[in-house]
Amino acid sequence: MARFAPKHGSRKYVVVLACIALLGVALVADFLWASSSSSSSLNWSNSLDISVDRPRLKPKPDGKKTKETRLPTLDGPNATFADLPGPQLKWEEMAEAPVPRLDGAAIQIKNLLYVFAGYGTIDYVHSHVDIYNFTDNTWGGRFDMPKEMAHSHLGMVTDGRYIYVVTGQYGPQCRGPTARNFVLDTEKKEWHDLPPLPFPRYAPATQLWRGRLHVMGGSKEDRHEPGLDHWSLAVKDGKALEEEWKNEIPIPRGGPHRACVVVNDQLLVIGGQEGDFMAKPGSPIFKCSRRNEVVFSNVYMLDDGSKWKELPPMPKPDSHIEFAWAIVNNSIIIAGGTTEKHPVTKKMVLVGEVFRFDLNSLEWSVVGKLPFRIKTTLVGFWNGWLYFTSGQRDRGPLDPAPKKVIGGMWRTKLSL
Repeated sequence: MARFAPKHGSRKYVVVLACIALLGVALVADFLWASSSSSSSLNWSNSLDISVDRPRLKPKPDGKKTKETRLPTLDGPNATFADLPGPQLKWEEMAEAPVPRLDGAAIQIKNLLYVFAGYGTIDYVHSHVDIYNFTDNTWGGRFDMPKEMAHSHLGMVTDGRYIYVVTGQYGPQCRGPTARNFVLDTEKKEWHDLPPLPFPRYAPATQLWRGRLHVMGGSKEDRHEPGLDHWSLAVKDGKALEEEWKNEIPIPRGGPHRACVVVNDQLLVIGGQEGDFMAKPGSPIFKCSRRNEVVFSNVYMLDDGSKWKELPPMPKPDSHIEFAWAIVNNSIIIAGGTTEKHPVTKKMVLVGEVFRFDLNSLEWSVVGKLPFRIKTTLVGFWNGWLYFTSGQRDRGPLDPAPKKVIGGMWRTKLSL
């Protein structure tokens, strides 16, 4: 039988096809890696790592080890996304909270910090209150929240005894908000109902001002569309003096995750954003789906009840700061948050600065750096010390994207 040798052209054709196939596999792998990298910090993981990152240790001259806190930096094409210069602060790690929390709430009454609700993971939300004692650095006194009360993105404020809890998101993932409101008597540990809001709101600005409970902005039921509504309710000693909420002058710019402060008989709303994650259409578990967000630095003041006035903006856009503030020596201190997304990676960028708004000069400044970038911090101030606990911290000194939900408590001496 005659044998036929393969032609030279056929061998070249096979080699070319093999090269094209290898190139295609490489391109697909690269695309999948890039997609995973760009979305991992935004979608969270159902198995979110909530362990606490520990500072690296470096040897002392005597052979012992000490904590090393590395300040984060970010190289980027726009200064908006970089850390602003500021003095270094010496931070001490205190007693860790019983559970890690993201998007929880906190209210300080004297030497006690009441810490509410929040995500443990994207699929699990807390429904209880923990109490931190600044005096003896201990956590204790845990008690349950009402079953109908929201689990995250709450509006909250106190008159020194009663804590008013307004609306918020009910359940994990990206479920919508509830219109239910409650009040806690911190002396008796008793809960009572308040009249529901006209419409549910997600993470609204909330404060007590001139005998009325004010609720402003936030997002509407879909979690994404900004609300401009402003309602108020007369309250006293933990009770509503009216059956229905009153319409007030709308806020100039809607949206969630803002600091809301009453000081010197003036109502201020600081920072925040427009837009947020929404539930994926048709998802039975309301799985979170990314949407466009715009973070801003605006500061608005309502000083006569009928007109909003714009004050000097924050040094950089800042959101997720609703419980990240404290009043210190006629200044508003704000710790951490989120700023605009990185222009190249499109990932969320956390904030590592501690900002000060001097109410005498109406000037902003950076008074220091946090031990790491972090959002939704829960802040308190006691006996000259600035404290923060909980939130979601960065991936490391060179990566400002969010990663671990933490429960650590930190403090630094703050003199203004």
